[in-house]
Amino acid sequence: MTSTVDGQAPSGLAERLTAIDERIAAAARAVARDPGEITRIVVTKFHPASLVRDLHALGVQDVGENRQQELSAKESELSALDLRWHFIGQGQTNKAAAIRRSADVVHSVDRSRFADALHRAADGDDVLDVLVQINLTDDPGRGGVAPVEAAALAEHVLTLPSLRLRGVMAVAPLDEEPAAAFARLRTVADAVRAVEPSASWISAGMTGDFVEAIAAGATHLRIGSAITGPRPDRG
Repeated sequence: MTSTVDGQAPSGLAERLTAIDERIAAAARAVARDPGEITRIVVTKFHPASLVRDLHALGVQDVGENRQQELSAKESELSALDLRWHFIGQGQTNKAAAIRRSADVVHSVDRSRFADALHRAADGDDVLDVLVQINLTDDPGRGGVAPVEAAALAEHVLTLPSLRLRGVMAVAPLDEEPAAAFARLRTVADAVRAVEPSASWISAGMTGDFVEAIAAGATHLRIGSAITGPRPDRG
């Protein structure tokens, strides 16, 4: 049976995906960047696995999830598909093993304890790609490490052989212009690259601010509703 998304046929999904990809390419070219160096991650939070299957049929390979339970369930159901699963939510140490079993990339390493838990959950010689999450707000309760502590956390990650440090991730604060926030993230990214030159990924930019993120050097964008449509009513 062909699945639908919010009452729309998969062709509607294809149109939204194409529209976003065209906007990404235009934003990259506007700042003299190659669109091919930017990875578009489709965030499918609260959507069914059938939507991910439709996205895969349209050529999507990178999918993001915020919650461990959804990540584990969808990855298990769709394990036969060639997908790269990105965990982008707040990580809990007691769920690190489950996250590691299902994720190919973890964007939200924000403390040493979580990094250690991911490392302890390694299976054999497998290596997990991780990013250090940066808190760009003044609220210490928000996810992410303070910018001044990012290099030290990166150095700790480098001591864990089952983790591969790829770069940094952040969400722009709601009360700040995205361009200014992402410029600060770029400075932090440079500090992390001073620790590990190969850690060149910058995961930044969502539906409302990916143009500014691309201008600041983002390599990975996390796009949700602009592609998937509104999230289903969870009752």
